[in-house]
Amino acid sequence: MPSSNRISKVAFVGAGGRSGGFMVDELLRTGKHTVTAITRKESTNKVPDGCQVAKVDYADAETLVEALRGHDALVITMSTSGSSDQQLALIKAASEARVKYVLPNEWGPDTAHPGLMKDVSLFGSKAPVRKAIEKMGNISWIGVACGFWYEWSLAIENSYGFDLNNKAVTFFDDGETKTSTSTWAQLGRAVAALLSLPITAEGADPKACLENFKNGMVYIRSFTVSQKEMFQSVLRVTGTKEEEWNISYEPSSERRANAFKAMQGGDRMGYVRVMYTRVFYPDGSGDFESSKGTANKLLGLPEEDIDEATKYALERARTNPWG
Repeated sequence: MPSSNRISKVAFVGAGGRSGGFMVDELLRTGKHTVTAITRKESTNKVPDGCQVAKVDYADAETLVEALRGHDALVITMSTSGSSDQQLALIKAASEARVKYVLPNEWGPDTAHPGLMKDVSLFGSKAPVRKAIEKMGNISWIGVACGFWYEWSLAIENSYGFDLNNKAVTFFDDGETKTSTSTWAQLGRAVAALLSLPITAEGADPKACLENFKNGMVYIRSFTVSQKEMFQSVLRVTGTKEEEWNISYEPSSERRANAFKAMQGGDRMGYVRVMYTRVFYPDGSGDFESSKGTANKLLGLPEEDIDEATKYALERARTNPWG
């Protein structure tokens, strides 16, 4: 547990993953944290330089407790296929090891939004984990809502509606609904800044502390934009004109219904379309900046250049969008 008013020792699950790597790099860059990558004994995944490594056996709870003992915070980044049971086993071990804070496997749209929780099973699965943490009594959670990852999502055909390689875009409804979205780099900076805050307030701003976010969500973003605004960025970066693109429109509710049927028929991309289309519903569920504000200013996050992020997405689309 923390020996001062700061988090210094961070245990990390998923340090070798896409988003996890950015978070770990930024945590280490602060010079304020030591990071321990929690990995399976049989894992051969490479973790970022500067990380300590603790090998564990998920079937042996005691190895988890021992690996987590002495840490102030646990950060969990797992794939969408990772089970809630596995995450809860980690959190229970963290509680037994007297870890005080856990950042659970959130990292997406606002999973506290009732409509998203109801309509997307993945989002709805987050709330029971949060409630279980609160029942433990000696450990607190902080969820980070960052929207979908911009450079990942723009590059993949079934997400933000773009087929970049074939110059095609499908606008949901009128294409004007905004959604909050983040780059991996911004998410990494946000986590590092969050875990660099004092535990209890020290300065003039009483909100600039972890206690302010305890058992609640932190909202951060790179951009809050519509599909049409993304499209304008794509046009600028590629130097193309609208008439060179195949542009279509589809009602968001119809797209989601069709995607759900495809998913039930075994189409794995159907579920991707279900998730992404839902945050573009005209109920504002994807735009948490307007409804709840963000912690960008408090965390000192920079304003980013959307065209630079779009350039990266185009590169990913050409090379390895899923890699």
